[in-house]
Amino acid sequence: MSVVPAEVRPGGGAPAASGAAADAAGLGPRARLWPSLAAVYRAQLSRARVARIPLLCVAVFQSVGIMIMMRGVVDDGGSDARSVVAGSSVVVVAYVALNLLAQYFGQLRAGGGLDHYATLPVPPAAVVLGAAGAYASFTVPGTVVTAVFGCLLFGLPLGNLWVLVAVIPLAGAALSGLGAACGLLAPRPELATLLGQLGMSAALLLGVLPADRMPEVIRLARDLLPSTYGVEAYARTFGAHPDWTFVAGDLAVCAGVGVVSLAVATWAYRRAAVR
Repeated sequence: MSVVPAEVRPGGGAPAASGAAADAAGLGPRARLWPSLAAVYRAQLSRARVARIPLLCVAVFQSVGIMIMMRGVVDDGGSDARSVVAGSSVVVVAYVALNLLAQYFGQLRAGGGLDHYATLPVPPAAVVLGAAGAYASFTVPGTVVTAVFGCLLFGLPLGNLWVLVAVIPLAGAALSGLGAACGLLAPRPELATLLGQLGMSAALLLGVLPADRMPEVIRLARDLLPSTYGVEAYARTFGAHPDWTFVAGDLAVCAGVGVVSLAVATWAYRRAAVR
């Protein structure tokens, strides 16, 4: 009698293959991306609602405070005022989508929450995109309130607020992807929190301060931060005759960075989930 298992003997692979096929046939189909994404999005949005008022107050008060401080050194209606208002509005997105999402995924990884998601028949991209979309959506009220207050404070027109419909999701996607990647790649949750706060501080300093007053080295660093393209896109709309080609170009950069950063975050999720 042979002691070699049948599955490794010549001609013995068919029974094993048929058994695996039977097992696979007995399982239900794997969940598709879009239904899974919608389910994760709703769950994350419900979770975020628990603390939405305190978080929105912190984000909005921070941005409003910055604009009030800058009011004493920036003239009404000028290019500097446009940068301050646009940058302060996008900072609300950075606070939630970058800072808080980095903390969330850092804690999720440290607390074993990724093991829970790994047991669910959902694609990794649905987990990352659902959480990122929920946190980005969470920024809408605070961003709109900040933008309206800034326009009234600096005497800027309110007619092009509709551009935020594109700025919020595109800048939010880019920043959410970065935040999720920081949280998933950081070895400790404390480091994830630090990376999120550093990223938010960079978005604040490089986005709110007028670019023409920065040293050349700082301008180069500013060009590497995806949120500044959302700031530029919104700031360009305050002019009497906005150049919509440049606005669309800035938004396209946000969209491109968003795709790349979310893809990196999805890879980081797979990497963290198998450990």
